[in-house]
This record gives sequence, structure tokens and C-alpha cells, in this order.
Amino acid sequence: MNESKWEKLPMMIFGAMICCFLWGSAFPCIKTGYQLFHILGGDTASQILFAGCRFTLAGMMVILFSSITNRQFTKPKHPRRIATLSAFQTVTQYIFFYIGLAHTTGVKSSIITGSGTFLTILVCCWGFKQEELTMRKIIGSVLGFAGIILVNLNGSTIDFDFSIQGEGFVFIAAFCTAMASGYIKKFSADSDVVMLSGYQFFFGGLVMAIVGFFIGGRLHGFSLAGMCLLLYMGFISAMAYTLWGILLKYNDVSKVSTCKFMNPVFGVILSFWILGENNQLGWQVVAALVLVCFGIFIVNHQSKTEVTNS
Repeated sequence: MNESKWEKLPMMIFGAMICCFLWGSAFPCIKTGYQLFHILGGDTASQILFAGCRFTLAGMMVILFSSITNRQFTKPKHPRRIATLSAFQTVTQYIFFYIGLAHTTGVKSSIITGSGTFLTILVCCWGFKQEELTMRKIIGSVLGFAGIILVNLNGSTIDFDFSIQGEGFVFIAAFCTAMASGYIKKFSADSDVVMLSGYQFFFGGLVMAIVGFFIGGRLHGFSLAGMCLLLYMGFISAMAYTLWGILLKYNDVSKVSTCKFMNPVFGVILSFWILGENNQLGWQVVAALVLVCFGIFIVNHQSKTEVTNS
């Protein structure tokens, strides 16, 4: 059997860690971007506009890369699939997330977003019926989620208040992420993942930018530093989501998605390194890293019997 290099466990883990590192670097970059473009914490419209510009750039980067690689312009194919991914992975997910974030705390948002891995596994196992839900996957996900709670409760407290516009919207965003993973896995069977990624970002980003602008969002203080940051953030999305789509094409969704628990760990470490947020780096981060790594190991470990039967 010709096994794709992305099906091999070391390559899958390596690729997933690249994605998580890039996504983790987005946390401090977003904070820096808000400062450079004078976006206030509660200015949801400008945040949506900012994200729309970022994703439109990401789409252009992916399409350009694909066109250069294939030595011909990459045309959009399967418009319904592009529209579906744009809706779930970009537009709906991020609009709900930014509105929800404005009405709840960052800690609660991070924890609810972390539950997206649970949702992804459940949606792909029960909704799309792409794989079987096993106790090993459940245990590994629980350990990874415990790591997310630890890294987010680092010196913070959490209440159990709930509002539809706050925690509810963040949960809807997490559900959209889960649906997007299922659709990527489904569509990748007979579609070009890179093409889908590029055009869903391009059109989804345009929709977000237009929505953000017409509800009052504005970007101010354009500078060389700001434009370079925006380009890097476009690269984050272009590289990470395209590679993530390739990984989902060749591997079980549960195995790849569990690695996503590393996102907040990288986020905290990089925030300490880039922004100097010393208060976030404590023993909880180390403990979270251990839990997440152990969870990833449990989900991806195959017994001798499973290896023989695969």
C-alpha cells in the first residue's frame, strides 16, 4: 500500500504542531494588531473588518501559491463546497466568536473554544459517520481539555453565568469549527484541498470585511509595521488551515483534532515571549503541556492488534 507521508504518525504530529504553533502566534499578533490599527477591545465591527482583511489576504496567498506550484492559475471549482466551507470555517465561526467574545470573558471564551475538539470528534463520529467513537478518544480528549482549563485558569477565576449573546455565541463558533472539519474531510476525498482552502478564505474574508465595514468598523493608523503584521497574520491562516486540511484528508479527524489542544499552550508561551506577559507563565503551563501531550499520545497510540488489523 502506498501510504501518504502525511499518514505517518511522526509527520502528522509534526504538521499539526506547525499549525498549532502558527495559531498560537496569532494570539499575541491579534493583540498587537489591535494596538497598531487603534481597535478598541469592545469594537466588534472593527475586529470583524480586521479579521476579514486578514482572511482575504490569506485566500490570495493560497491561490497564488497553488497557481505557482501548478504553473497555471488555480480556478475555483465546486462553488457549493467553497460556499459551505466559507460559511462554517470563516464567516459564521468568526462573526459569532467576535460578538460572543465582546459579551464574555477571555478565559471562558478560551475554555468554550477548547471544547471544539470534543464537538469535532462527536460531529465526525456521529454526524458524518467518518470514524468510530472509542473510549481512547474520549479519555485523550478529556486530558487535553483539562490542560486547556489549567492554562486558562492560571491565576484567574471563572463563574458559571451564561448568556446567549456571550457564551452561547462562542459555543456556536466552536460548533462551526467542528462542522468545518467534517466537511473538509468529506470534500477532500475528491477535491483539491488547497483550492478549497484558498477560495473559502478569499470569499469568506470578503464577506466579513464587507459586514464589518457596513456595521461601522474602521481601521486607522496604517503603517509599515501594521501592514507587515497583517501580511503575517494572513500567512498564519493560509499556511495553517491549508496544512490542516491536508492532514484531515489523510488521517482520522479525531487524531488530528486532538493536537489542537496545543493552541492555547503555544499562545501563552508566545505571549510571554513576544508581549512579555510574565504573569501567564507558571507551573500550570507545564502541567497543561503534560496533559495535552499525554492526551495526544492516547488518541494516536495504536495497539499491536490495531496495527495488525489496519
